Amino acid sequence: MAPKRQSSLPPQTKKPRQPPALKPTQTSTSQHLHKGEKEQQEAIEYIDEVQNEIDRLNEQANEQILKVEQKYNKLRQPFFQKRSELIAKIPNFWVTTFVNHPQVSALLGEEDEEVLHYLTRVEVTEFEDIKSGYRIDFYFDENPYFENKVLSKEFHLNESGDPSSKSTEIKWKYGKDLTKHSSQTQNKASRKRQHEEPESFFTWFTDRSDAGADELGEVIKDDIWPNASQYYLVPDMDDEEGEGEEDDDDDDEEGGLEDIDEEGDEDEGEEDEDDDEGEEGEEDEGEDD
Repeated sequence: MAPKRQSSLPPQTKKPRQPPALKPTQTSTSQHLHKGEKEQQEAIEYIDEVQNEIDRLNEQANEQILKVEQKYNKLRQPFFQKRSELIAKIPNFWVTTFVNHPQVSALLGEEDEEVLHYLTRVEVTEFEDIKSGYRIDFYFDENPYFENKVLSKEFHLNESGDPSSKSTEIKWKYGKDLTKHSSQTQNKASRKRQHEEPESFFTWFTDRSDAGADELGEVIKDDIWPNASQYYLVPDMDDEEGEGEEDDDDDDEEGGLEDIDEEGDEDEGEEDEDDDEGEEGEEDEGEDD
């Protein structure tokens, strides 16, 4: 048996396979995404720097606004004082103003209104730095309800910087405490009403639950106090409605008279037609003869 022939070719060795090369489009897309993320991050960092500058300017603006408010608050005081002197000459100015104000009137019961007839003056005093708080003073004449001549409520920032309030303790005369009386009458089952009496307006002086969200104090300071006469001069809606009804009645009466006149004219027209027909009949009879 013949021996096997040896191959003269050298033995082949396997070369390691190289990973497929990325196509040009894939490479550019990856680089583009990386570049886009980098630009986005740089933009965010720059926005943060710009926002810090905006906040710094806002702080400076607030300081300047505060100085302007302090300046004009002092300039307004003599005019507020003069206005109070003039208001004192108008009977029941403040009770009328409160009753005409939609938000305040919702807090007033009948007895509250009776007490407010003795209210002669209201003053709002903002503290020097304004942001730290303000005080509202109510001045009363001698009245059968309490001994106090002045009732005050003050809003301020406490030591921790949180809104807080304090107020005058009302010295009620015997049996005249409206804050207790209102709660007792509301709890009586025998007293039925279609509209339940609101809690007494004067409970506001004892309510210190949330000084930072005291709506009544804000309404008096920011809405009523700057221009109280606008609510005093609000026209009586009942009178306006009454005048409107009278005008409607007058219009109805005029319309009724016009209808009567038209009916009368129609009746006259029918009578004239009857007369004409009668005359024509007589003429026909004459011709027959």
